[in-house]
Amino acid sequence: MHTLTGILSWGSLLGLVLASAFLARETVAFPPLDLRQRSRDFLTLTKPIVVLLLLVTTYAGMVVGGKAWPSLSLTFWTMLGGYLAAGGSSALNQYIDRDLDKNMQRTAQRPLAAERMTPAEGFAFGLALSVISFYIFAGFVNLLAAFLSLTGIIYYVVLYSILLKKATVQNIVIGGGAGAIPPLVGWAAVTGSLNIPALFLFAIVFMWTPPHFWALAIVRKKDYARAGVPMMPVVRGERETRRQILIYTLELVALTLLMSVFKFAGTIYLISAVTLGIWLIYTAWQVWKIEGNQIAWKMYRYSSMYLAFIFLALMIDAVV
Repeated sequence: MHTLTGILSWGSLLGLVLASAFLARETVAFPPLDLRQRSRDFLTLTKPIVVLLLLVTTYAGMVVGGKAWPSLSLTFWTMLGGYLAAGGSSALNQYIDRDLDKNMQRTAQRPLAAERMTPAEGFAFGLALSVISFYIFAGFVNLLAAFLSLTGIIYYVVLYSILLKKATVQNIVIGGGAGAIPPLVGWAAVTGSLNIPALFLFAIVFMWTPPHFWALAIVRKKDYARAGVPMMPVVRGERETRRQILIYTLELVALTLLMSVFKFAGTIYLISAVTLGIWLIYTAWQVWKIEGNQIAWKMYRYSSMYLAFIFLALMIDAVV
């Protein structure tokens, strides 16, 4: 462990040295802002509302994996590490997308896009949170959780943000794997291992991601087109996107039911999954049949609640 800690410390310091040289070129003088605004901007970089849903799936992984409520200590360190990992990767994503975000109404007021902070500050903040999160997981949880979290950061920042987002209409389909890693982190935090039920949790989030974000893409189609992001409504049209939302929703609901078919979850979960699934399928069917942004926005909002309630049902089922 001492040798491993030394290697990790040396690697982190080397990364910070290289980053400092890079940041020296990135530093731009922007007008100073008051401390309260600065604090809000740094918090905004972490996307706290988005991260909250990720932490719900992380905690669900802990509860379902351990079949009991985890200890307060383990919960604290896992949630803290999870927030810093997700927040750090979000900050790095906004650093990468800062010029793209300027062209989108939804994102134009983000701190980096609006130039309320320098690119160097955003990059350093995201890198620092990511490094700290790894040390928290490695030191207070376990190495499997640490490396799974690191995999999620690399997946989101490199594979999705740099390689996929502006390159392919399948960006969300492939890139959705990053958001599906948190339940694996939670599972590993409690058990120190992964198994088939844990992979089902990953698969549920993975299949949930495309219809959720395609619904948003319908509403923000002009934004994505202006920014040059090849989201499905821009490339294949709204009609095909609505059809794909319905198809993926049907597959998602079927997948959630397999948890009970294979005896990975019990009656409480099954009743919840059927009820929530009918509700989500009906909403997706409305998206397919009714044109306009209002129903797509409804799908976007409802799908967030659906995921939270599905994982809540899994937790209750695991401990009752």
